[in-house]
Amino acid sequence: MCGITGLYAFNEIGRFFSINLFRATEALARRGPDADGTFLDGRVALGHRRLSIIDVGEQSNQPLTDHTGRYQIVFNGEIFNYRELKQSLARRGATFRTESDTEVLLELYKQDGEGCLNQLNGFFAFAIYDAQRESLFLARDRMGVKPLVYFRDEDKILFASELKSLLAYGIPKELDYHSLHQYLQLNYIPAPYCIFKGVRKLLPGHFLSIHHGQVREEKWYEIPYSSNNRTPLSYGQQQERLVELLDEATQRRLIADVPLGAFLSGGIDSSVVVALAARHTQRLRTFSIGYRDEPFFDETHYANLVAKQFKTDHTVFSLTNDDLFASLFDMLDYLDEPFADSSALAVYILSQKTRRRVTVALSGDGADELFGGYHKHAGEYRTRRGGPMASLTGALSPLWRAIPKSRDSWVGNKARQLLKFAEGSRLDERDRYWRFATFTDENGASGLLRTPALLSATEVRERKQSLLQPLRHRGPAHLNEVLLTDCRLVLPNDMLK
Repeated sequence: MCGITGLYAFNEIGRFFSINLFRATEALARRGPDADGTFLDGRVALGHRRLSIIDVGEQSNQPLTDHTGRYQIVFNGEIFNYRELKQSLARRGATFRTESDTEVLLELYKQDGEGCLNQLNGFFAFAIYDAQRESLFLARDRMGVKPLVYFRDEDKILFASELKSLLAYGIPKELDYHSLHQYLQLNYIPAPYCIFKGVRKLLPGHFLSIHHGQVREEKWYEIPYSSNNRTPLSYGQQQERLVELLDEATQRRLIADVPLGAFLSGGIDSSVVVALAARHTQRLRTFSIGYRDEPFFDETHYANLVAKQFKTDHTVFSLTNDDLFASLFDMLDYLDEPFADSSALAVYILSQKTRRRVTVALSGDGADELFGGYHKHAGEYRTRRGGPMASLTGALSPLWRAIPKSRDSWVGNKARQLLKFAEGSRLDERDRYWRFATFTDENGASGLLRTPALLSATEVRERKQSLLQPLRHRGPAHLNEVLLTDCRLVLPNDMLK
């Protein structure tokens, strides 16, 4: 991963903020330890921190300019189909000085403008400056794998991969109480909002175009979905096609000029990725994390079985509670805004230790949201289907409420799940989704605020309804609406964090 930052000034006051460009770029150093660079020209400033993965030589450092000097790019991500795109561009007359996907992306934008986005297979956040038009183009990938935040006022637009880079420019730090309110329910702050007023996250599948002071934000992609979707393929044919797509996607992600491995939890998602990657890599390196003091949460046994099956070079990092505590404050210091997913600490440590062996690691993130892998999906399906078991579970809610609840034991965790299911079964589709996705309701979150009067009931309602917009139909046949909401809400704002 790399880090990008920069500004577009609407006037001389805005240009003054470019004096903080170096500091804002350095704030992203942990994203890109291999190289750094800056670019200044009139009303635009760009900064980049590089983690070298493809064409690791200095010729591919960024900001990268085209051979005419008209265009500059800063790019975080990877374009998996860059070789095919490069061949196509060469047939159209383009010439290349590097072997990087960054230069391919820049040339594609030169040829097709914003139309380049639909041709990209990959994850990305990038900014391209056109000196002739004095325009800046920012874009984010389809699913929101790569982050991009921005701040706008009457003088300028600032953008960056992380909030800490924006803070280095000296933006005001005024708390957004509505974002805090949603955080207290979801344990994360969903895009486009941020913990600070004036800062927004560019939504997945969106771009921002700036030209002569005019700012245009548009959606260039959304997950294709219709409640009437039907496929002519049989179930067996769909299974075969799914394996083909997964294998193709995994192969594309194995392209790297640096050491590469894979995270392996032993769950279905990461095990599938490892199984497919092992087809195309000799002695794939895999990495797991175990909890020596917490055997209830330790799943390394399953990971070891998968590693043995596919003959990977497997490493297990066995952690004690002291190891977790030792890394807690480093992780919290790195987070830019409140974020409370409990897996963040484990992933932080796993990444830190894995980085000593490889530069890139594949993972199985996204499978649960796409394929309904969580208990909440089973609960939602059973509620929509109805029947005596669903009715009985709801009727026994006083019993589930009386049993001590905890994630640390099977009984306590099951009681927690059953109570949540029972409470959700009495709600409509949108309120039930919110109940399953949150840790407390609106009143509970408001009660945690010292000044709840600062909240607007209209704003709270509108933000919530915007996030739940895909949920329109009842019945088990429309469970895909729940998965679509997960892919828009939970996946980019929580899991991909």
